[in-house]
Formats: sequence, C-alpha cells, structure tokens
Amino acid sequence: MLLIPCPHCGPRDEGEFTYGGPKRRLPTLDLTADTQDWHRALHVGLNARGPITEIWYHSSGCETWIEVTRDTATHQILNKAKGGST
Repeated sequence: MLLIPCPHCGPRDEGEFTYGGPKRRLPTLDLTADTQDWHRALHVGLNARGPITEIWYHSSGCETWIEVTRDTATHQILNKAKGGST
C-alpha cells in the first residue's frame, strides 16, 4: 500500500487517488510534424528508474490535483505533495 501525502487531507491510501502520470513537458511541434512525431510527443514517455515527479488526483477526497516525487525503484515518497487547484 502506498500512502500519498495529500496537502489538504493528510496521508491517504493510493486507492483514493487517480494516477495522472509523470509530470513532463511536452515538446513543441509545428503543423508540419508527421503522425509519428505527434505520437512520440504525446504517448511515448521515459520509463525512468529513480525519483520522478508524478501528478495524482484525489478523486475520493478533496478532488485536487497534486504533485508527488516518488522513487520508482522503491515506491518511497520523497517530498511533501504540492497541491493544485480543483
């Protein structure tokens, strides 16, 4: 069980959250980019081992998107979550 530290509700079970994926910056593509360029930009991400920043939606709680830094090798939460807006 992963305990996610919600900044509004305190530590909560991961079952209360919806995973939003790793936080990432999308590349800038122009209108001349082909389908494969768009596919790679939108759907192919790094499968990093180690600390990554992820976004989670507290769907069964305060209904807020939060950012969490988690080590993908150990699943340890490495920071206090930053809250977003509802």
